[in-house]
Amino acid sequence: MALQFPDSCRYADSHEYARPDGELLRIGVSAFAVDQLGDIVFVELPEVGSQLERGSSFGSVESVKAVEEMYAPISGTVELRNEAVLASPEELQNDPYGEGWLLAVRPSDAAEFNDLMDAATYRLKVEGS
Repeated sequence: MALQFPDSCRYADSHEYARPDGELLRIGVSAFAVDQLGDIVFVELPEVGSQLERGSSFGSVESVKAVEEMYAPISGTVELRNEAVLASPEELQNDPYGEGWLLAVRPSDAAEFNDLMDAATYRLKVEGS
């Protein structure tokens, strides 16, 4: 399966993405990271109203291989969390950029979004070409 790198997303070194959604940013885990994890069995997310700080852990993804921390690509307030992924972690695996989003965050500093890698830069990083 070819990995996707949607141009609408910006990416962090730690493989999380942020995508504009109105005044909010949708946060998720890139298809590359999901592919590396393998079968996902559990997702832990912060509560609505939680404050995220860019670069700090906001939850974890557990697969049959390992438990990986997720790191906030931007700072802000959690406005929504995807309860469907908590109930069915395979959603993250099946559609990381669509139904498998994790959080919707109101950014506290919109400029942080521009500090993230664009799709072409992220693709080069993970594919090493």
